[in-house]
Amino acid sequence: MTRTRSPAPAFLLTLALVVGCALALPAFVNRGVVFMAGIVAINVVLGLSYNFLFSTAGLLSFGQAAFSAAGAYATALLLLNAPGIPFLLVLLASALVGAVLAVLIGLIALRRTEGVYFAILTLAFSELVHAVIAKTRFFGRNDGLTGIPRPTLSFGVGAIDLGPGDRYYAFVVLAAALVTAILWWITQSRLGRSLRAVRLDPMRAAFLGIDVQRRRLQAFAIAGAATGLAGGLGAPLTSLVSPDLAHWAESTKPILFTLLGGAGTFWGPAVGALVYAAVEYGTRSLAGASDLITGGLLLAVVLAVPGGILGLAARLLRRRDPARPRTAAVAPRAAPAGGAP
Repeated sequence: MTRTRSPAPAFLLTLALVVGCALALPAFVNRGVVFMAGIVAINVVLGLSYNFLFSTAGLLSFGQAAFSAAGAYATALLLLNAPGIPFLLVLLASALVGAVLAVLIGLIALRRTEGVYFAILTLAFSELVHAVIAKTRFFGRNDGLTGIPRPTLSFGVGAIDLGPGDRYYAFVVLAAALVTAILWWITQSRLGRSLRAVRLDPMRAAFLGIDVQRRRLQAFAIAGAATGLAGGLGAPLTSLVSPDLAHWAESTKPILFTLLGGAGTFWGPAVGALVYAAVEYGTRSLAGASDLITGGLLLAVVLAVPGGILGLAARLLRRRDPARPRTAAVAPRAAPAGGAP
């Protein structure tokens, strides 16, 4: 009997290498690139949380920006109005706000629709959140909230001010790595396996005793919590939050990260977020053409490489090494009418 090798060591090694490179980055580049790297770390969490929802649970959502904005505004309001609250509790609150909002939306959307209709309904709820933020004085209306301070990490024996230098950037990288590890663990857990069963065949999963609606709601809440936490990390990094965070265009970004890097792999959205940032940074000086070039390149990659960058890399490796086993799952053929094999 052959033993299946655990994927945990490879994952931990990859994560450690990525975190090590990210933490060493400020020693080699300027502050602008470091700031961009912090945004990439947050975008990685956004992409991974969406990929968990889409690739693991099979839910297509166009409204993830609502959860990110909710987490960002929760962090901003607490840092501005209650600076004495420990920052770790503030981040926990941002994740909780994202999860609660996801549950509220999910209780309505998941019971009423599925597939594309579910995606459109999540988009509608996201636009509703955008409108509420833009028209509410408490949230700063269209101007948003500015002057968000860099927090301080409080411990029993002291405190660490995350304001000076690149301290907050390092904190963002470590926090993003922790969320990444948690999402990977959930994906590999019993919950992740049941969610994949629901994605592949909801009727068969229900026949096996899996509560399909409950599992989908749990996946939506987990993705909402991770997305809200990502928004909470971004508020002190940029020092401002605005209603644009809940705009529908922000909901397209994690989808693009996932499709660009490869939706069938765990690390695909991380690769997509990095490549997207590189293209955006490289075309920043082209006034009026940056968005057009970025969108055109992404469209070309998505159309030419349906499996994303990592999917293309896997196919190239298989061509160079034909003996390498294929990792892509093959869908079973439907049985002919009448039940004949």
